[in-house]
Amino acid sequence: MLGIGTLAKKVFGTPNDRKIKATRPLVAKINALEPEFEKLDDAGLIAKTEEFRKRVAEGESLDALLPEAFANCREAARRALGLRAFDTQLMGGIFLHEGNIAEMKTGEGKTLVATFPCYLNALSGQGVHVVTVNEYLAKRDSEWMANVFEALGMTCASIYSQQPEDEKRAAYACDVTYATNNELGFDYLRDNMKSELGEMVQRGHHFAIVDEVDSILIDEARTPLIISGPSDDRSELYLTIDKLIPELTDAHFELDEKTRQVTFTEEGNEFLEQRLHQAGLLAEGQTLYDPESTTIVHHVNQGLRAHKLFQNGVHYIVRNGEVALIDEFTGRMMSGRRLSEGLHQAIEAKEGVEIKPENITMASVTFQNYFRLYDKLSGMTGTAATEAEEFMEIYKLGVVEVPTNRPIQRLDEHDRVYRTEAEKLAAVVESIREAHEKGQPVLVGTTSIDKSEDLSKLLTKEGIVHNVLNARHHEQEAQIVGDAGKYGAVTIATNMAGRGTDIKLGGNVEMKVMEALAANPEAHPDTIRAQIEAEHAAEEQRVLEAGGLYVLATERHESRRIDNQLRGRSGRQGDPGRSLFFLSLEDDLMRIFGSDRLDKMLSSLGMKEGEAIVHPWVNKSLAKAQAKVEGRNFDIRKQLLKFDDVMNDQRKVVFSQRRGIMEAADVNEIVADMRHEVIEELVAEAIPPKSYPDQWDVPKLQESIAETLNMGLPVQDWADEEGVDDEAIIDRIAEQSDAMMAEKAAAFGDDQMRQIEKQFLLNTIDAKWREHLMTLEHLRSVVGFRGYAQRDPLNEYKNESFQLFETMLDSLRTEVTQKLSRVRPMTEEERNAMLQQLMEQQAAATAGAQPVAPDQDADLSLDAAPGFDEADVTTWGNPGRNDLCPCGSGKKFKHCHGAV
Repeated sequence: MLGIGTLAKKVFGTPNDRKIKATRPLVAKINALEPEFEKLDDAGLIAKTEEFRKRVAEGESLDALLPEAFANCREAARRALGLRAFDTQLMGGIFLHEGNIAEMKTGEGKTLVATFPCYLNALSGQGVHVVTVNEYLAKRDSEWMANVFEALGMTCASIYSQQPEDEKRAAYACDVTYATNNELGFDYLRDNMKSELGEMVQRGHHFAIVDEVDSILIDEARTPLIISGPSDDRSELYLTIDKLIPELTDAHFELDEKTRQVTFTEEGNEFLEQRLHQAGLLAEGQTLYDPESTTIVHHVNQGLRAHKLFQNGVHYIVRNGEVALIDEFTGRMMSGRRLSEGLHQAIEAKEGVEIKPENITMASVTFQNYFRLYDKLSGMTGTAATEAEEFMEIYKLGVVEVPTNRPIQRLDEHDRVYRTEAEKLAAVVESIREAHEKGQPVLVGTTSIDKSEDLSKLLTKEGIVHNVLNARHHEQEAQIVGDAGKYGAVTIATNMAGRGTDIKLGGNVEMKVMEALAANPEAHPDTIRAQIEAEHAAEEQRVLEAGGLYVLATERHESRRIDNQLRGRSGRQGDPGRSLFFLSLEDDLMRIFGSDRLDKMLSSLGMKEGEAIVHPWVNKSLAKAQAKVEGRNFDIRKQLLKFDDVMNDQRKVVFSQRRGIMEAADVNEIVADMRHEVIEELVAEAIPPKSYPDQWDVPKLQESIAETLNMGLPVQDWADEEGVDDEAIIDRIAEQSDAMMAEKAAAFGDDQMRQIEKQFLLNTIDAKWREHLMTLEHLRSVVGFRGYAQRDPLNEYKNESFQLFETMLDSLRTEVTQKLSRVRPMTEEERNAMLQQLMEQQAAATAGAQPVAPDQDADLSLDAAPGFDEADVTTWGNPGRNDLCPCGSGKKFKHCHGAV
């Protein structure tokens, strides 16, 4: 009897079926337009693009344009690549345009599918990003698909690391830009550290199509992108804290060696508080539980870990005055590797060696939060259905399974489970030998590089010729995967390797053609292609007769998705194929999920050595185990994201404020508002609202004004006047400070003063944001302990990070006001002294002497030489483009005499 769910599916179809059905009328429309677009000449296809752009500019929706745009793109691809898109590829393109993940099996042509929504969405002129897993694929796909986009009158380029800024800016300005997820994220962070709009390379986040979306948005989303730089030297802090730790007794901390955790007890906290007050590290009245104490608590915890968890000769050794970590698995030194978040510095303090500055985070973003910046996001992969819940919850992306162009003929056999690893490997080698002897190509999947190499040794011993895929060399990877479908080929690969390149039976024709042309450049491409295609057809027939590609996996992965990726390599485009998983009770997944009970059961059944158990129940129980692990990993990523979302809100505020400042021609009003707010705060601190004059702390106010505003004002005289209140004093201070800043502007010149204000503002925001990121990192590392006090760590983190953000904004206002109040033009004497210093430095360098380090606060904008004259360009030497112009205008050289 059918269940209710099964019956409903039979009558109404699954939600996926309904989505597929809804696209069929659109596909029919595109097909009906095909004869009309076939009649157009090459210039006609480009003219159509211009017509579509005009219609979009006039307000026509992209959805209304879709059938014509897809028909135009299909025709361009047919002419440029010789590929006519199948109906299923058009369906995939429609789902991508709608902002979904299109799950398409391997070999269904996802690279071509992406061109359709790219073309349609680029018509708005805002640019489209196609995201790939590595730079080789970004370069390959952009060069290959550029033929289609150029035939449509559009531009296309790729982004790569270490790319010159101008070239990168031009690539982002193209209609379609191919790039890796890492480079896109880093460019976003770098752009938000620039000081001028013209230096930024990205032009917004309109629409992105993520290829291998599960790999990028799930597997790689576990670690954030971080741009770091050296921090200030804080060795005194580490040394002071290090002296306190040996004073602790066993009652002051609890050590759990099993989990390698060490924590302070209540008694330990009280003792520490007392000693930190004495050492001057905690202000009077401040406790370890105050938000201001976060950094100190973090460093104290790291000091405790350094002393109680890390032992010299076990976890590290001291060699040549440096702390070198030891790999706990191999016992080898890990040169150049350092522990993060100040722990390495704490060990250096403990061992009395030189304390090197820790790296600080200058900017960071998670992939989740970067990709959520896009107005519209979509993705493609062969395996996404198992992670559909995460895609919907985190990215609001639906998953649609697109049917294959031809029915799948691959035979997926039940898993074979052996008792030991040795028995399993013997069976694997035997199965490979059988397939190899009949010429069937074999792709062997392993879970690690070590296991690949172990299996390779066994095959070599047996005399079986094979390739081992090294994922570190992307181009070599594509070559090996391209050859993996040849008659009799045996290829060992880690489960994740080789993505982005099809395994075609008989080998990859395109690669063979490229190789032949490279070897013989004089030959005609058409002749070479015809010859290779004829050879390939015979080779493909031999492989088909041998049974197609055999995918043999040596272990189950924690994620079903990774197993499905490997399995999906076989049976592309209706080809025959076979997949089989070999497992042992010693595999990680089997060991974790109750193998003892299974081992006893198999022994009692009298299972002999070398025999395997094969049953659908084993497959089902393994799938359940994998689902549990996937669920646990999803929960971990979700929790991490909740914490990062708190920082992301603050990041958006800071980055949008920075951009607003860069876009503003004049930030004088912003700076003046900041100054007035600071004045109000200073007055409120010394003269509380609605207080009596005898309660006023006028000397404190006088001192604060001198320190913050660099002004000596007769505040005492004003306070002695009859009827003067706090409002009147605020107005008078503001009036005087505005007059002082107006005098500075007159002395510098308006343009230069505006430039100075903008630079001070941006530099101070950047410095404060870096400090804030570091404080949040420390807060993250200690906030988990609040759970012991029955307080939710996430809520604690939200509340304290908000308070810290407010504190950062307050100190930002004060610091900008303070700096601008002290800035002044150089006097003639100071300028001459600086020039003299530079000339002496240059003379010393010429004579071979060590140059004298100039004063850090001096204006080093002039590349001066003997006989320098600011009115004579020929005496200026070679100023840098970002230096102040030697003419004395106060502008940067590139905006003045160096303007192109």
